[in-house]
Amino acid sequence: MSHAIAAVSTGNQVSAIGIIRLSGDDCISIAQRVFSGNLLEAPNRKLLLGCLKDTQGRTIDQCMAVVSRAPHSYTGEDTVEFHCHGSPALLAAGLDSLYAAGARPARRGEFTKRAFLNGKLDLTQAEAVIDLIEAETADAAANAAGQVAGALQKKLDPIYRTLTDLCSHFHAVLDYPDEDIEDFGLSNYTRTLRQTAKALYDLLGTYHQGRILRQGVAAAIVGRPNVGKSSLLNALAGFDRVIVTDIPGTTRDTVEQSVLVGSTRLRLIDTAGIRETGDRVEALGVRRSRQALEQADLVLFVCDGSQPLTPEDREIMDACCEAPHAIALVNKVDLGQVVEPGDLPFLNVICTSIPEHRGLDQLADIIDLEFQGELPCDGSILTNSRQYDACRRAYEAMLRSLQGLQLGLTPDAVLTDVEEAMEAMGEVTGATVREDITARIFERFCVGK
Repeated sequence: MSHAIAAVSTGNQVSAIGIIRLSGDDCISIAQRVFSGNLLEAPNRKLLLGCLKDTQGRTIDQCMAVVSRAPHSYTGEDTVEFHCHGSPALLAAGLDSLYAAGARPARRGEFTKRAFLNGKLDLTQAEAVIDLIEAETADAAANAAGQVAGALQKKLDPIYRTLTDLCSHFHAVLDYPDEDIEDFGLSNYTRTLRQTAKALYDLLGTYHQGRILRQGVAAAIVGRPNVGKSSLLNALAGFDRVIVTDIPGTTRDTVEQSVLVGSTRLRLIDTAGIRETGDRVEALGVRRSRQALEQADLVLFVCDGSQPLTPEDREIMDACCEAPHAIALVNKVDLGQVVEPGDLPFLNVICTSIPEHRGLDQLADIIDLEFQGELPCDGSILTNSRQYDACRRAYEAMLRSLQGLQLGLTPDAVLTDVEEAMEAMGEVTGATVREDITARIFERFCVGK
């Protein structure tokens, strides 16, 4: 038995259409108490026109309702949706009416959590629902849609089934010695174990691109004071996100802004100018700038191309060479160019005049070449740290099983590691996930999803 829950699934902003969603036992009867159409006899997944009533019995909207009976619904339970005009006040009144009729407010992610618990989605699909909602690029949306369709599950299932067959063969021989079962020889499974470990290794290799698809590229803009770092962030953001003056040290802390550059989502971090300073507040900002540089996927080094390079410029460039990806921008070339691209130790150097947007298209092209990988955005890649950690533990367990095989350990000792790998893989799809992990996953969701 599951109590009927209700929530607005389209947010609280004004919109053309707003949807109120219900799921659970008696939700059709509850919805019938506030709706003029005959929901009790309504066919599944067919829109029905009627009037939605408030707690005083007044008509607050002429809307459409749709019933989906269990198990053929998103949650696997009886569900009802009211498709109303998108007034927040109207939707709130409709919810109050449903609460008075017997429904309770849905918690964050409760609809999708019920879909998972009722076997309508595995955990990779459930996590992908919120990734699809939050997707900021077409590639991220395509990858999340692929995961919702079960692409990652389809990649993991053959590995899991292979290991299940191996373990079940061993236990069948052990538990039923008198039955006519083919003898279990662990050496016969050496190739299988190696192929499984290789498949997990290849899957782990997709995480870097998956993380960037989901979170964007952490890109730190670094350089000494007053070279145009904040101007670059404002130009890429398309609005004045940070204050820009000709006074060195204006930016005293890191400032973040998510922007789309070409086809790549960047989490831009504008940093305080890196220099020696006696100002305690500015010194804290410089320290954070150095931390941002060390942790970034991409570093955008900016220098003033109208002036000779300084020792501070060279010190910062040396630090940038440690970054996974780095691009240099020789800025202010409209004021006369003194610094040439060959003067900088970077593979990619762009001459820019940020107020004129000169060089920014070239910057977008280079970033796309660096970060638009060859892996397909079809949902078959790892996209979050929980999935990665579970697959990493599975891979390490498989390596231990192979080492045990080489050392001549008994089958039960080797298969202990195989079963540990299976348990870790089960955490990815939800087959063996603990209740506390499940609860934490669905905390990311919004109410109504």
